[in-house]
Order: sequence, then C-alpha cells, then structure tokens
Amino acid sequence: MRIATRESPLAMWQAEHVASLLHTAGFATKLVPMVSGGDTDMRPIDSGRQVGVFTKRIQQAILDDEADIAVHSLKDLPTEVDPNLVLAAVPAREVVQDCLVSSSRWTIATLPKGAKIGTGSRRRAAQLRYHRPDLDVQPIRGNVQTRLEKLRVGEYDAIMLAAAGLTRLQMDEVTRVELPLVEMLPAPGQGALAIEVHRDANQVQSIVAILNDIHARATVTVERTLLAALNGGCLAPIAAYAQINNGVLSLDAVVLSTDGTQRLDDSRSIDFDPNQWEVCAKTLAEQASESLASRGARELIHETRL
Repeated sequence: MRIATRESPLAMWQAEHVASLLHTAGFATKLVPMVSGGDTDMRPIDSGRQVGVFTKRIQQAILDDEADIAVHSLKDLPTEVDPNLVLAAVPAREVVQDCLVSSSRWTIATLPKGAKIGTGSRRRAAQLRYHRPDLDVQPIRGNVQTRLEKLRVGEYDAIMLAAAGLTRLQMDEVTRVELPLVEMLPAPGQGALAIEVHRDANQVQSIVAILNDIHARATVTVERTLLAALNGGCLAPIAAYAQINNGVLSLDAVVLSTDGTQRLDDSRSIDFDPNQWEVCAKTLAEQASESLASRGARELIHETRL
C-alpha cells in the first residue's frame, strides 16, 4: 500500500510509524513523500484561506490515485470532510501536552518580563497572553528543526512546541518544560495521527481499520465535533482535551480571544460505552458546544477572524 506523506522529518516519522504497524500486521507498504503548501509558504498561518495548508496536497494524492493512504497529524486535519475521503483509523495517541522550549527551562510563570516567545498557533498564543499579558508573542514557521535553530541563534527567548513531536523525533536533548494542562490545553486532536483513505477503497479501509484505537478515536471525535460545532476551524484559539478514565469520558474545553483577555471554559463528563463510542463522543461534544455557544463562543471565534 502506498502511503502519502509530507517530506518534513516529523511527517516522515509518522508515515514510517504507520508503515511499521502495517508491516507488523503483514502488509507491505511504500512511502510517497510530497511537498505541501505549508512546507513552502513561510508566511504566518493567520487566515481562513490557509486552513488545510498541510493536508490538501496529501489528500489530493488519494483522490488522484497517487497513493492508497494519507497520514496526517490529526490536529492539522480540517473538520470539513471531503465526501470522497474517509478517516479510516486513529492509532494510539501520543502525549498531548505542549512544551515551552528555552535554554533556561523557563515556565510560563518564570519567563522574563517582555520575553519574546515564538509560536505558530493562535491557541497557544492566546493562552500565553491570558497568563502573561506582558509577553511578546510572535509568529514562527518551519519544521521542528528550523524552529529550534531560530531559538538557538537568538531570534526568540523561548518557543512553543508539541511534546509529541519532540518525543517522536527522539529529541531528548532539547531543554524544555512540559506545561500542565491547566495552563496550556492542547489543540483538538493533538498527539494523534489520522489515516485517510478513499471512500470507495473498501479493502484498504478494512486493512487500515486494524490500526484503530477505540479510546484515541473516541476522544479525538469529541474534540473535533466540538470544533466543528463552534465553526472553529484548526486556526481558531480553541483548546480541547477529552480522555477516558474508569469508564468515564470527560472533556475540558477553552475558547479565547486572540489577545487572551476573554476566556470561556467548559468541563463535563458522561459514562463511556465502547460499543456506542461515537454516540458518547458526539453527545458530550454537543453538550459542551451548546454551553459555550450560549455564552458567546461563536461570536468570540468570529472576532478572531476579523
């Protein structure tokens, strides 16, 4: 089976990981590396026109029969679904936390006043500004290695990166502090992989389905359903994390203004039935989205696009 992937080191690791899982299950694979628009356009990702900038080229490979499987970082996958594609599997999830990377191992609280922080995420930027309005939060682009080099040469005092990426790339030497969820809630789908296939490729769907992790699939479904219900898109300052513990499915969600001065929180849980995982996931997400919407979440999200 041909696996379409971006050419960045992290994307290649993700594709190789899926290839290894399929190989273990007895299936041969071939990687098909591609360059996405997000890999060549280094402008800040700050408008709706760039939703899906990292995924469109990879998805097109499936539609054009250049590949059988597309592997994405799930948090980059738009909630608007192409009718010819299907999310066939979500493997077991990696850690979801964000890291504050600096040579001094600063936390959000101990960052120097006015420190220049690099992040390509509105979600991270808004939460940073909520906790520390004095910080100089600036956009940063490029793969993990490029961002670390910008930090090394002094363009930033610290940068924000997902812990999952550093773990997958085995960058244990990178000095960082993993931020607690109460300070920095992750993006919907963070730490998870998405495996897409063509809707008509029934045999490929059946094969890929063996990689599906029911807990990972249920929790990211909660997060992405919430995102879609609030018309958020992957660029909005929305954070959400669902988890399953002792038969209970819980969700923590946050919607913020871009400057971090306005914040809406929601936390709730329901009993989890593995045989009805999708119903449980969507029920919880709908409850949370209705609560947030009633308090002005959609208006807050709309203002971030102006």
